[in-house]
Amino acid sequence: MNAAVATTVFGVFMVFTLALGLLAVRGRGSGGGLAEWSLGGRSLGTVFIWVLMAGEGYTSFSYLGAAGWGYNFGAPVLYVLAYMSCGYAIGYVVGPMLWNYARRHGLVGITDMVAHRYGRPWLGTAVAILATVCLLPYIQLQITGMGVVVSTISYGAISLNWAYFIGFAVTTLFVVVSGLRGSAWVSVLKDILVIGTLAFLAVYVPLHYFDGYGPFLDRIVAEKPQWLTFPGHESNGLGQGWFITTTFLNSLTVVIFPTTVAGYLGARNADALRRNAVFLPFYNVLLFVPMLLGMAALFIVPGLTGADSNLALFKLVVDSLPAWAVGVIGVAAALSSIVPMAVFMLVIGTMWGRSVLGAVPRLADRQKLWSRVVVVAAGALALLLTYTAPNTLVRLSLISYEGMAQLVPMLLLGLVWRRLTLYGAVGGLVAGVGLVCWLVFSGHDPVWGVNAGILALALNLAVALTVTWLGPRPADDRPDAEVLASDVEDEAPAGERVGAGSGG
Repeated sequence: MNAAVATTVFGVFMVFTLALGLLAVRGRGSGGGLAEWSLGGRSLGTVFIWVLMAGEGYTSFSYLGAAGWGYNFGAPVLYVLAYMSCGYAIGYVVGPMLWNYARRHGLVGITDMVAHRYGRPWLGTAVAILATVCLLPYIQLQITGMGVVVSTISYGAISLNWAYFIGFAVTTLFVVVSGLRGSAWVSVLKDILVIGTLAFLAVYVPLHYFDGYGPFLDRIVAEKPQWLTFPGHESNGLGQGWFITTTFLNSLTVVIFPTTVAGYLGARNADALRRNAVFLPFYNVLLFVPMLLGMAALFIVPGLTGADSNLALFKLVVDSLPAWAVGVIGVAAALSSIVPMAVFMLVIGTMWGRSVLGAVPRLADRQKLWSRVVVVAAGALALLLTYTAPNTLVRLSLISYEGMAQLVPMLLLGLVWRRLTLYGAVGGLVAGVGLVCWLVFSGHDPVWGVNAGILALALNLAVALTVTWLGPRPADDRPDAEVLASDVEDEAPAGERVGAGSGG
């Protein structure tokens, strides 16, 4: 009976989610072009941009990983709050700059930006391949997270394999039909459920199990003090140095992460992004809830090891709440997988449809179609690897943020400093990616107590500057206004001058 009630609640909300996706694009037809599908027509206001970009902070990690880190390690999990808040502050400056650059030149992502900045279409293809390698693990992790949630809230009635497929099928259908605009609409529903369920759990769990926050925190201090200080409990060196360097690296990386940039470029104007950067840190406060509940689970469901520790929060939920409430919380967690997974898939599709397949002359006039095909292919590949070789993408996820960080000099430095050459940018990228792969896969992360990605980024920057100063300078006669970025908004949108929505 419990399984029937919880899965019925879940099923009803999934149907409603697909209906929202269809409603979001109602009346817009199928000929809106790539910019309409992938960027919501560059017309999303402050509210939609806020909930869409907040969706990247509230993935299945919020319900599973954050609670699991709190359960296993304690204090080191606070790096998530730190880097996201710092990233929003950097995004206050970077977001409008990237938005205006893309709008002025009719670009739809970071692959377009680097290809335009350095005048080399092949560079966009190379960046698309690197970004895909870094993003695919996130699709797989969201499929896995949603599968775990669905299987758990069904009290085991739905197997993990079927739950994985449900997550893939719902998200793929949703993305192909509705694009970024649909993700923004569903983000509103997701955020209502996330705020409601986490606020409820923040009050319910301490009162139900500990008679309040006072006794709960007293018990942690008395019995689990190592969870409250760095480097945490058996965290293998996640101390202050790691915390500071990871916060710095990730705050730089998150502002140029392809999914973040998709949110930037979907905005109606630059002011929407600035307001968004001011408001988003307040939403981060909710992330304290799964972190604390993970530590609460230490006393309620002790002994969880390995992947089971990620179920710490849901063990509390299933143990003490009625089936309908379990279903609602499961829906919030599932939507926290669907929305970011949808954006990851959409971004990969857009990069390949525009910068890889779209670079082939005979395919260039069908960019939107090829982007949708790649969306399905990327999701299917992640699903297949989830079934057959789950550790492959999990290992790749180790370098996802640290690998993407190596694009910071090529993109951000290149858009504000004209002297950075193609050879310098590419040389730095190759050196940085090579070092981070070697350090991570050889088990040297953290190294000397700091994030391996920060050392790779330092080498990246050093190589880029050295090659720029000492190496050859490719000829580029374009004026600075054509090459460099500015946060000063142009009067006319790019679609009116350069056909930003082409490739339908």
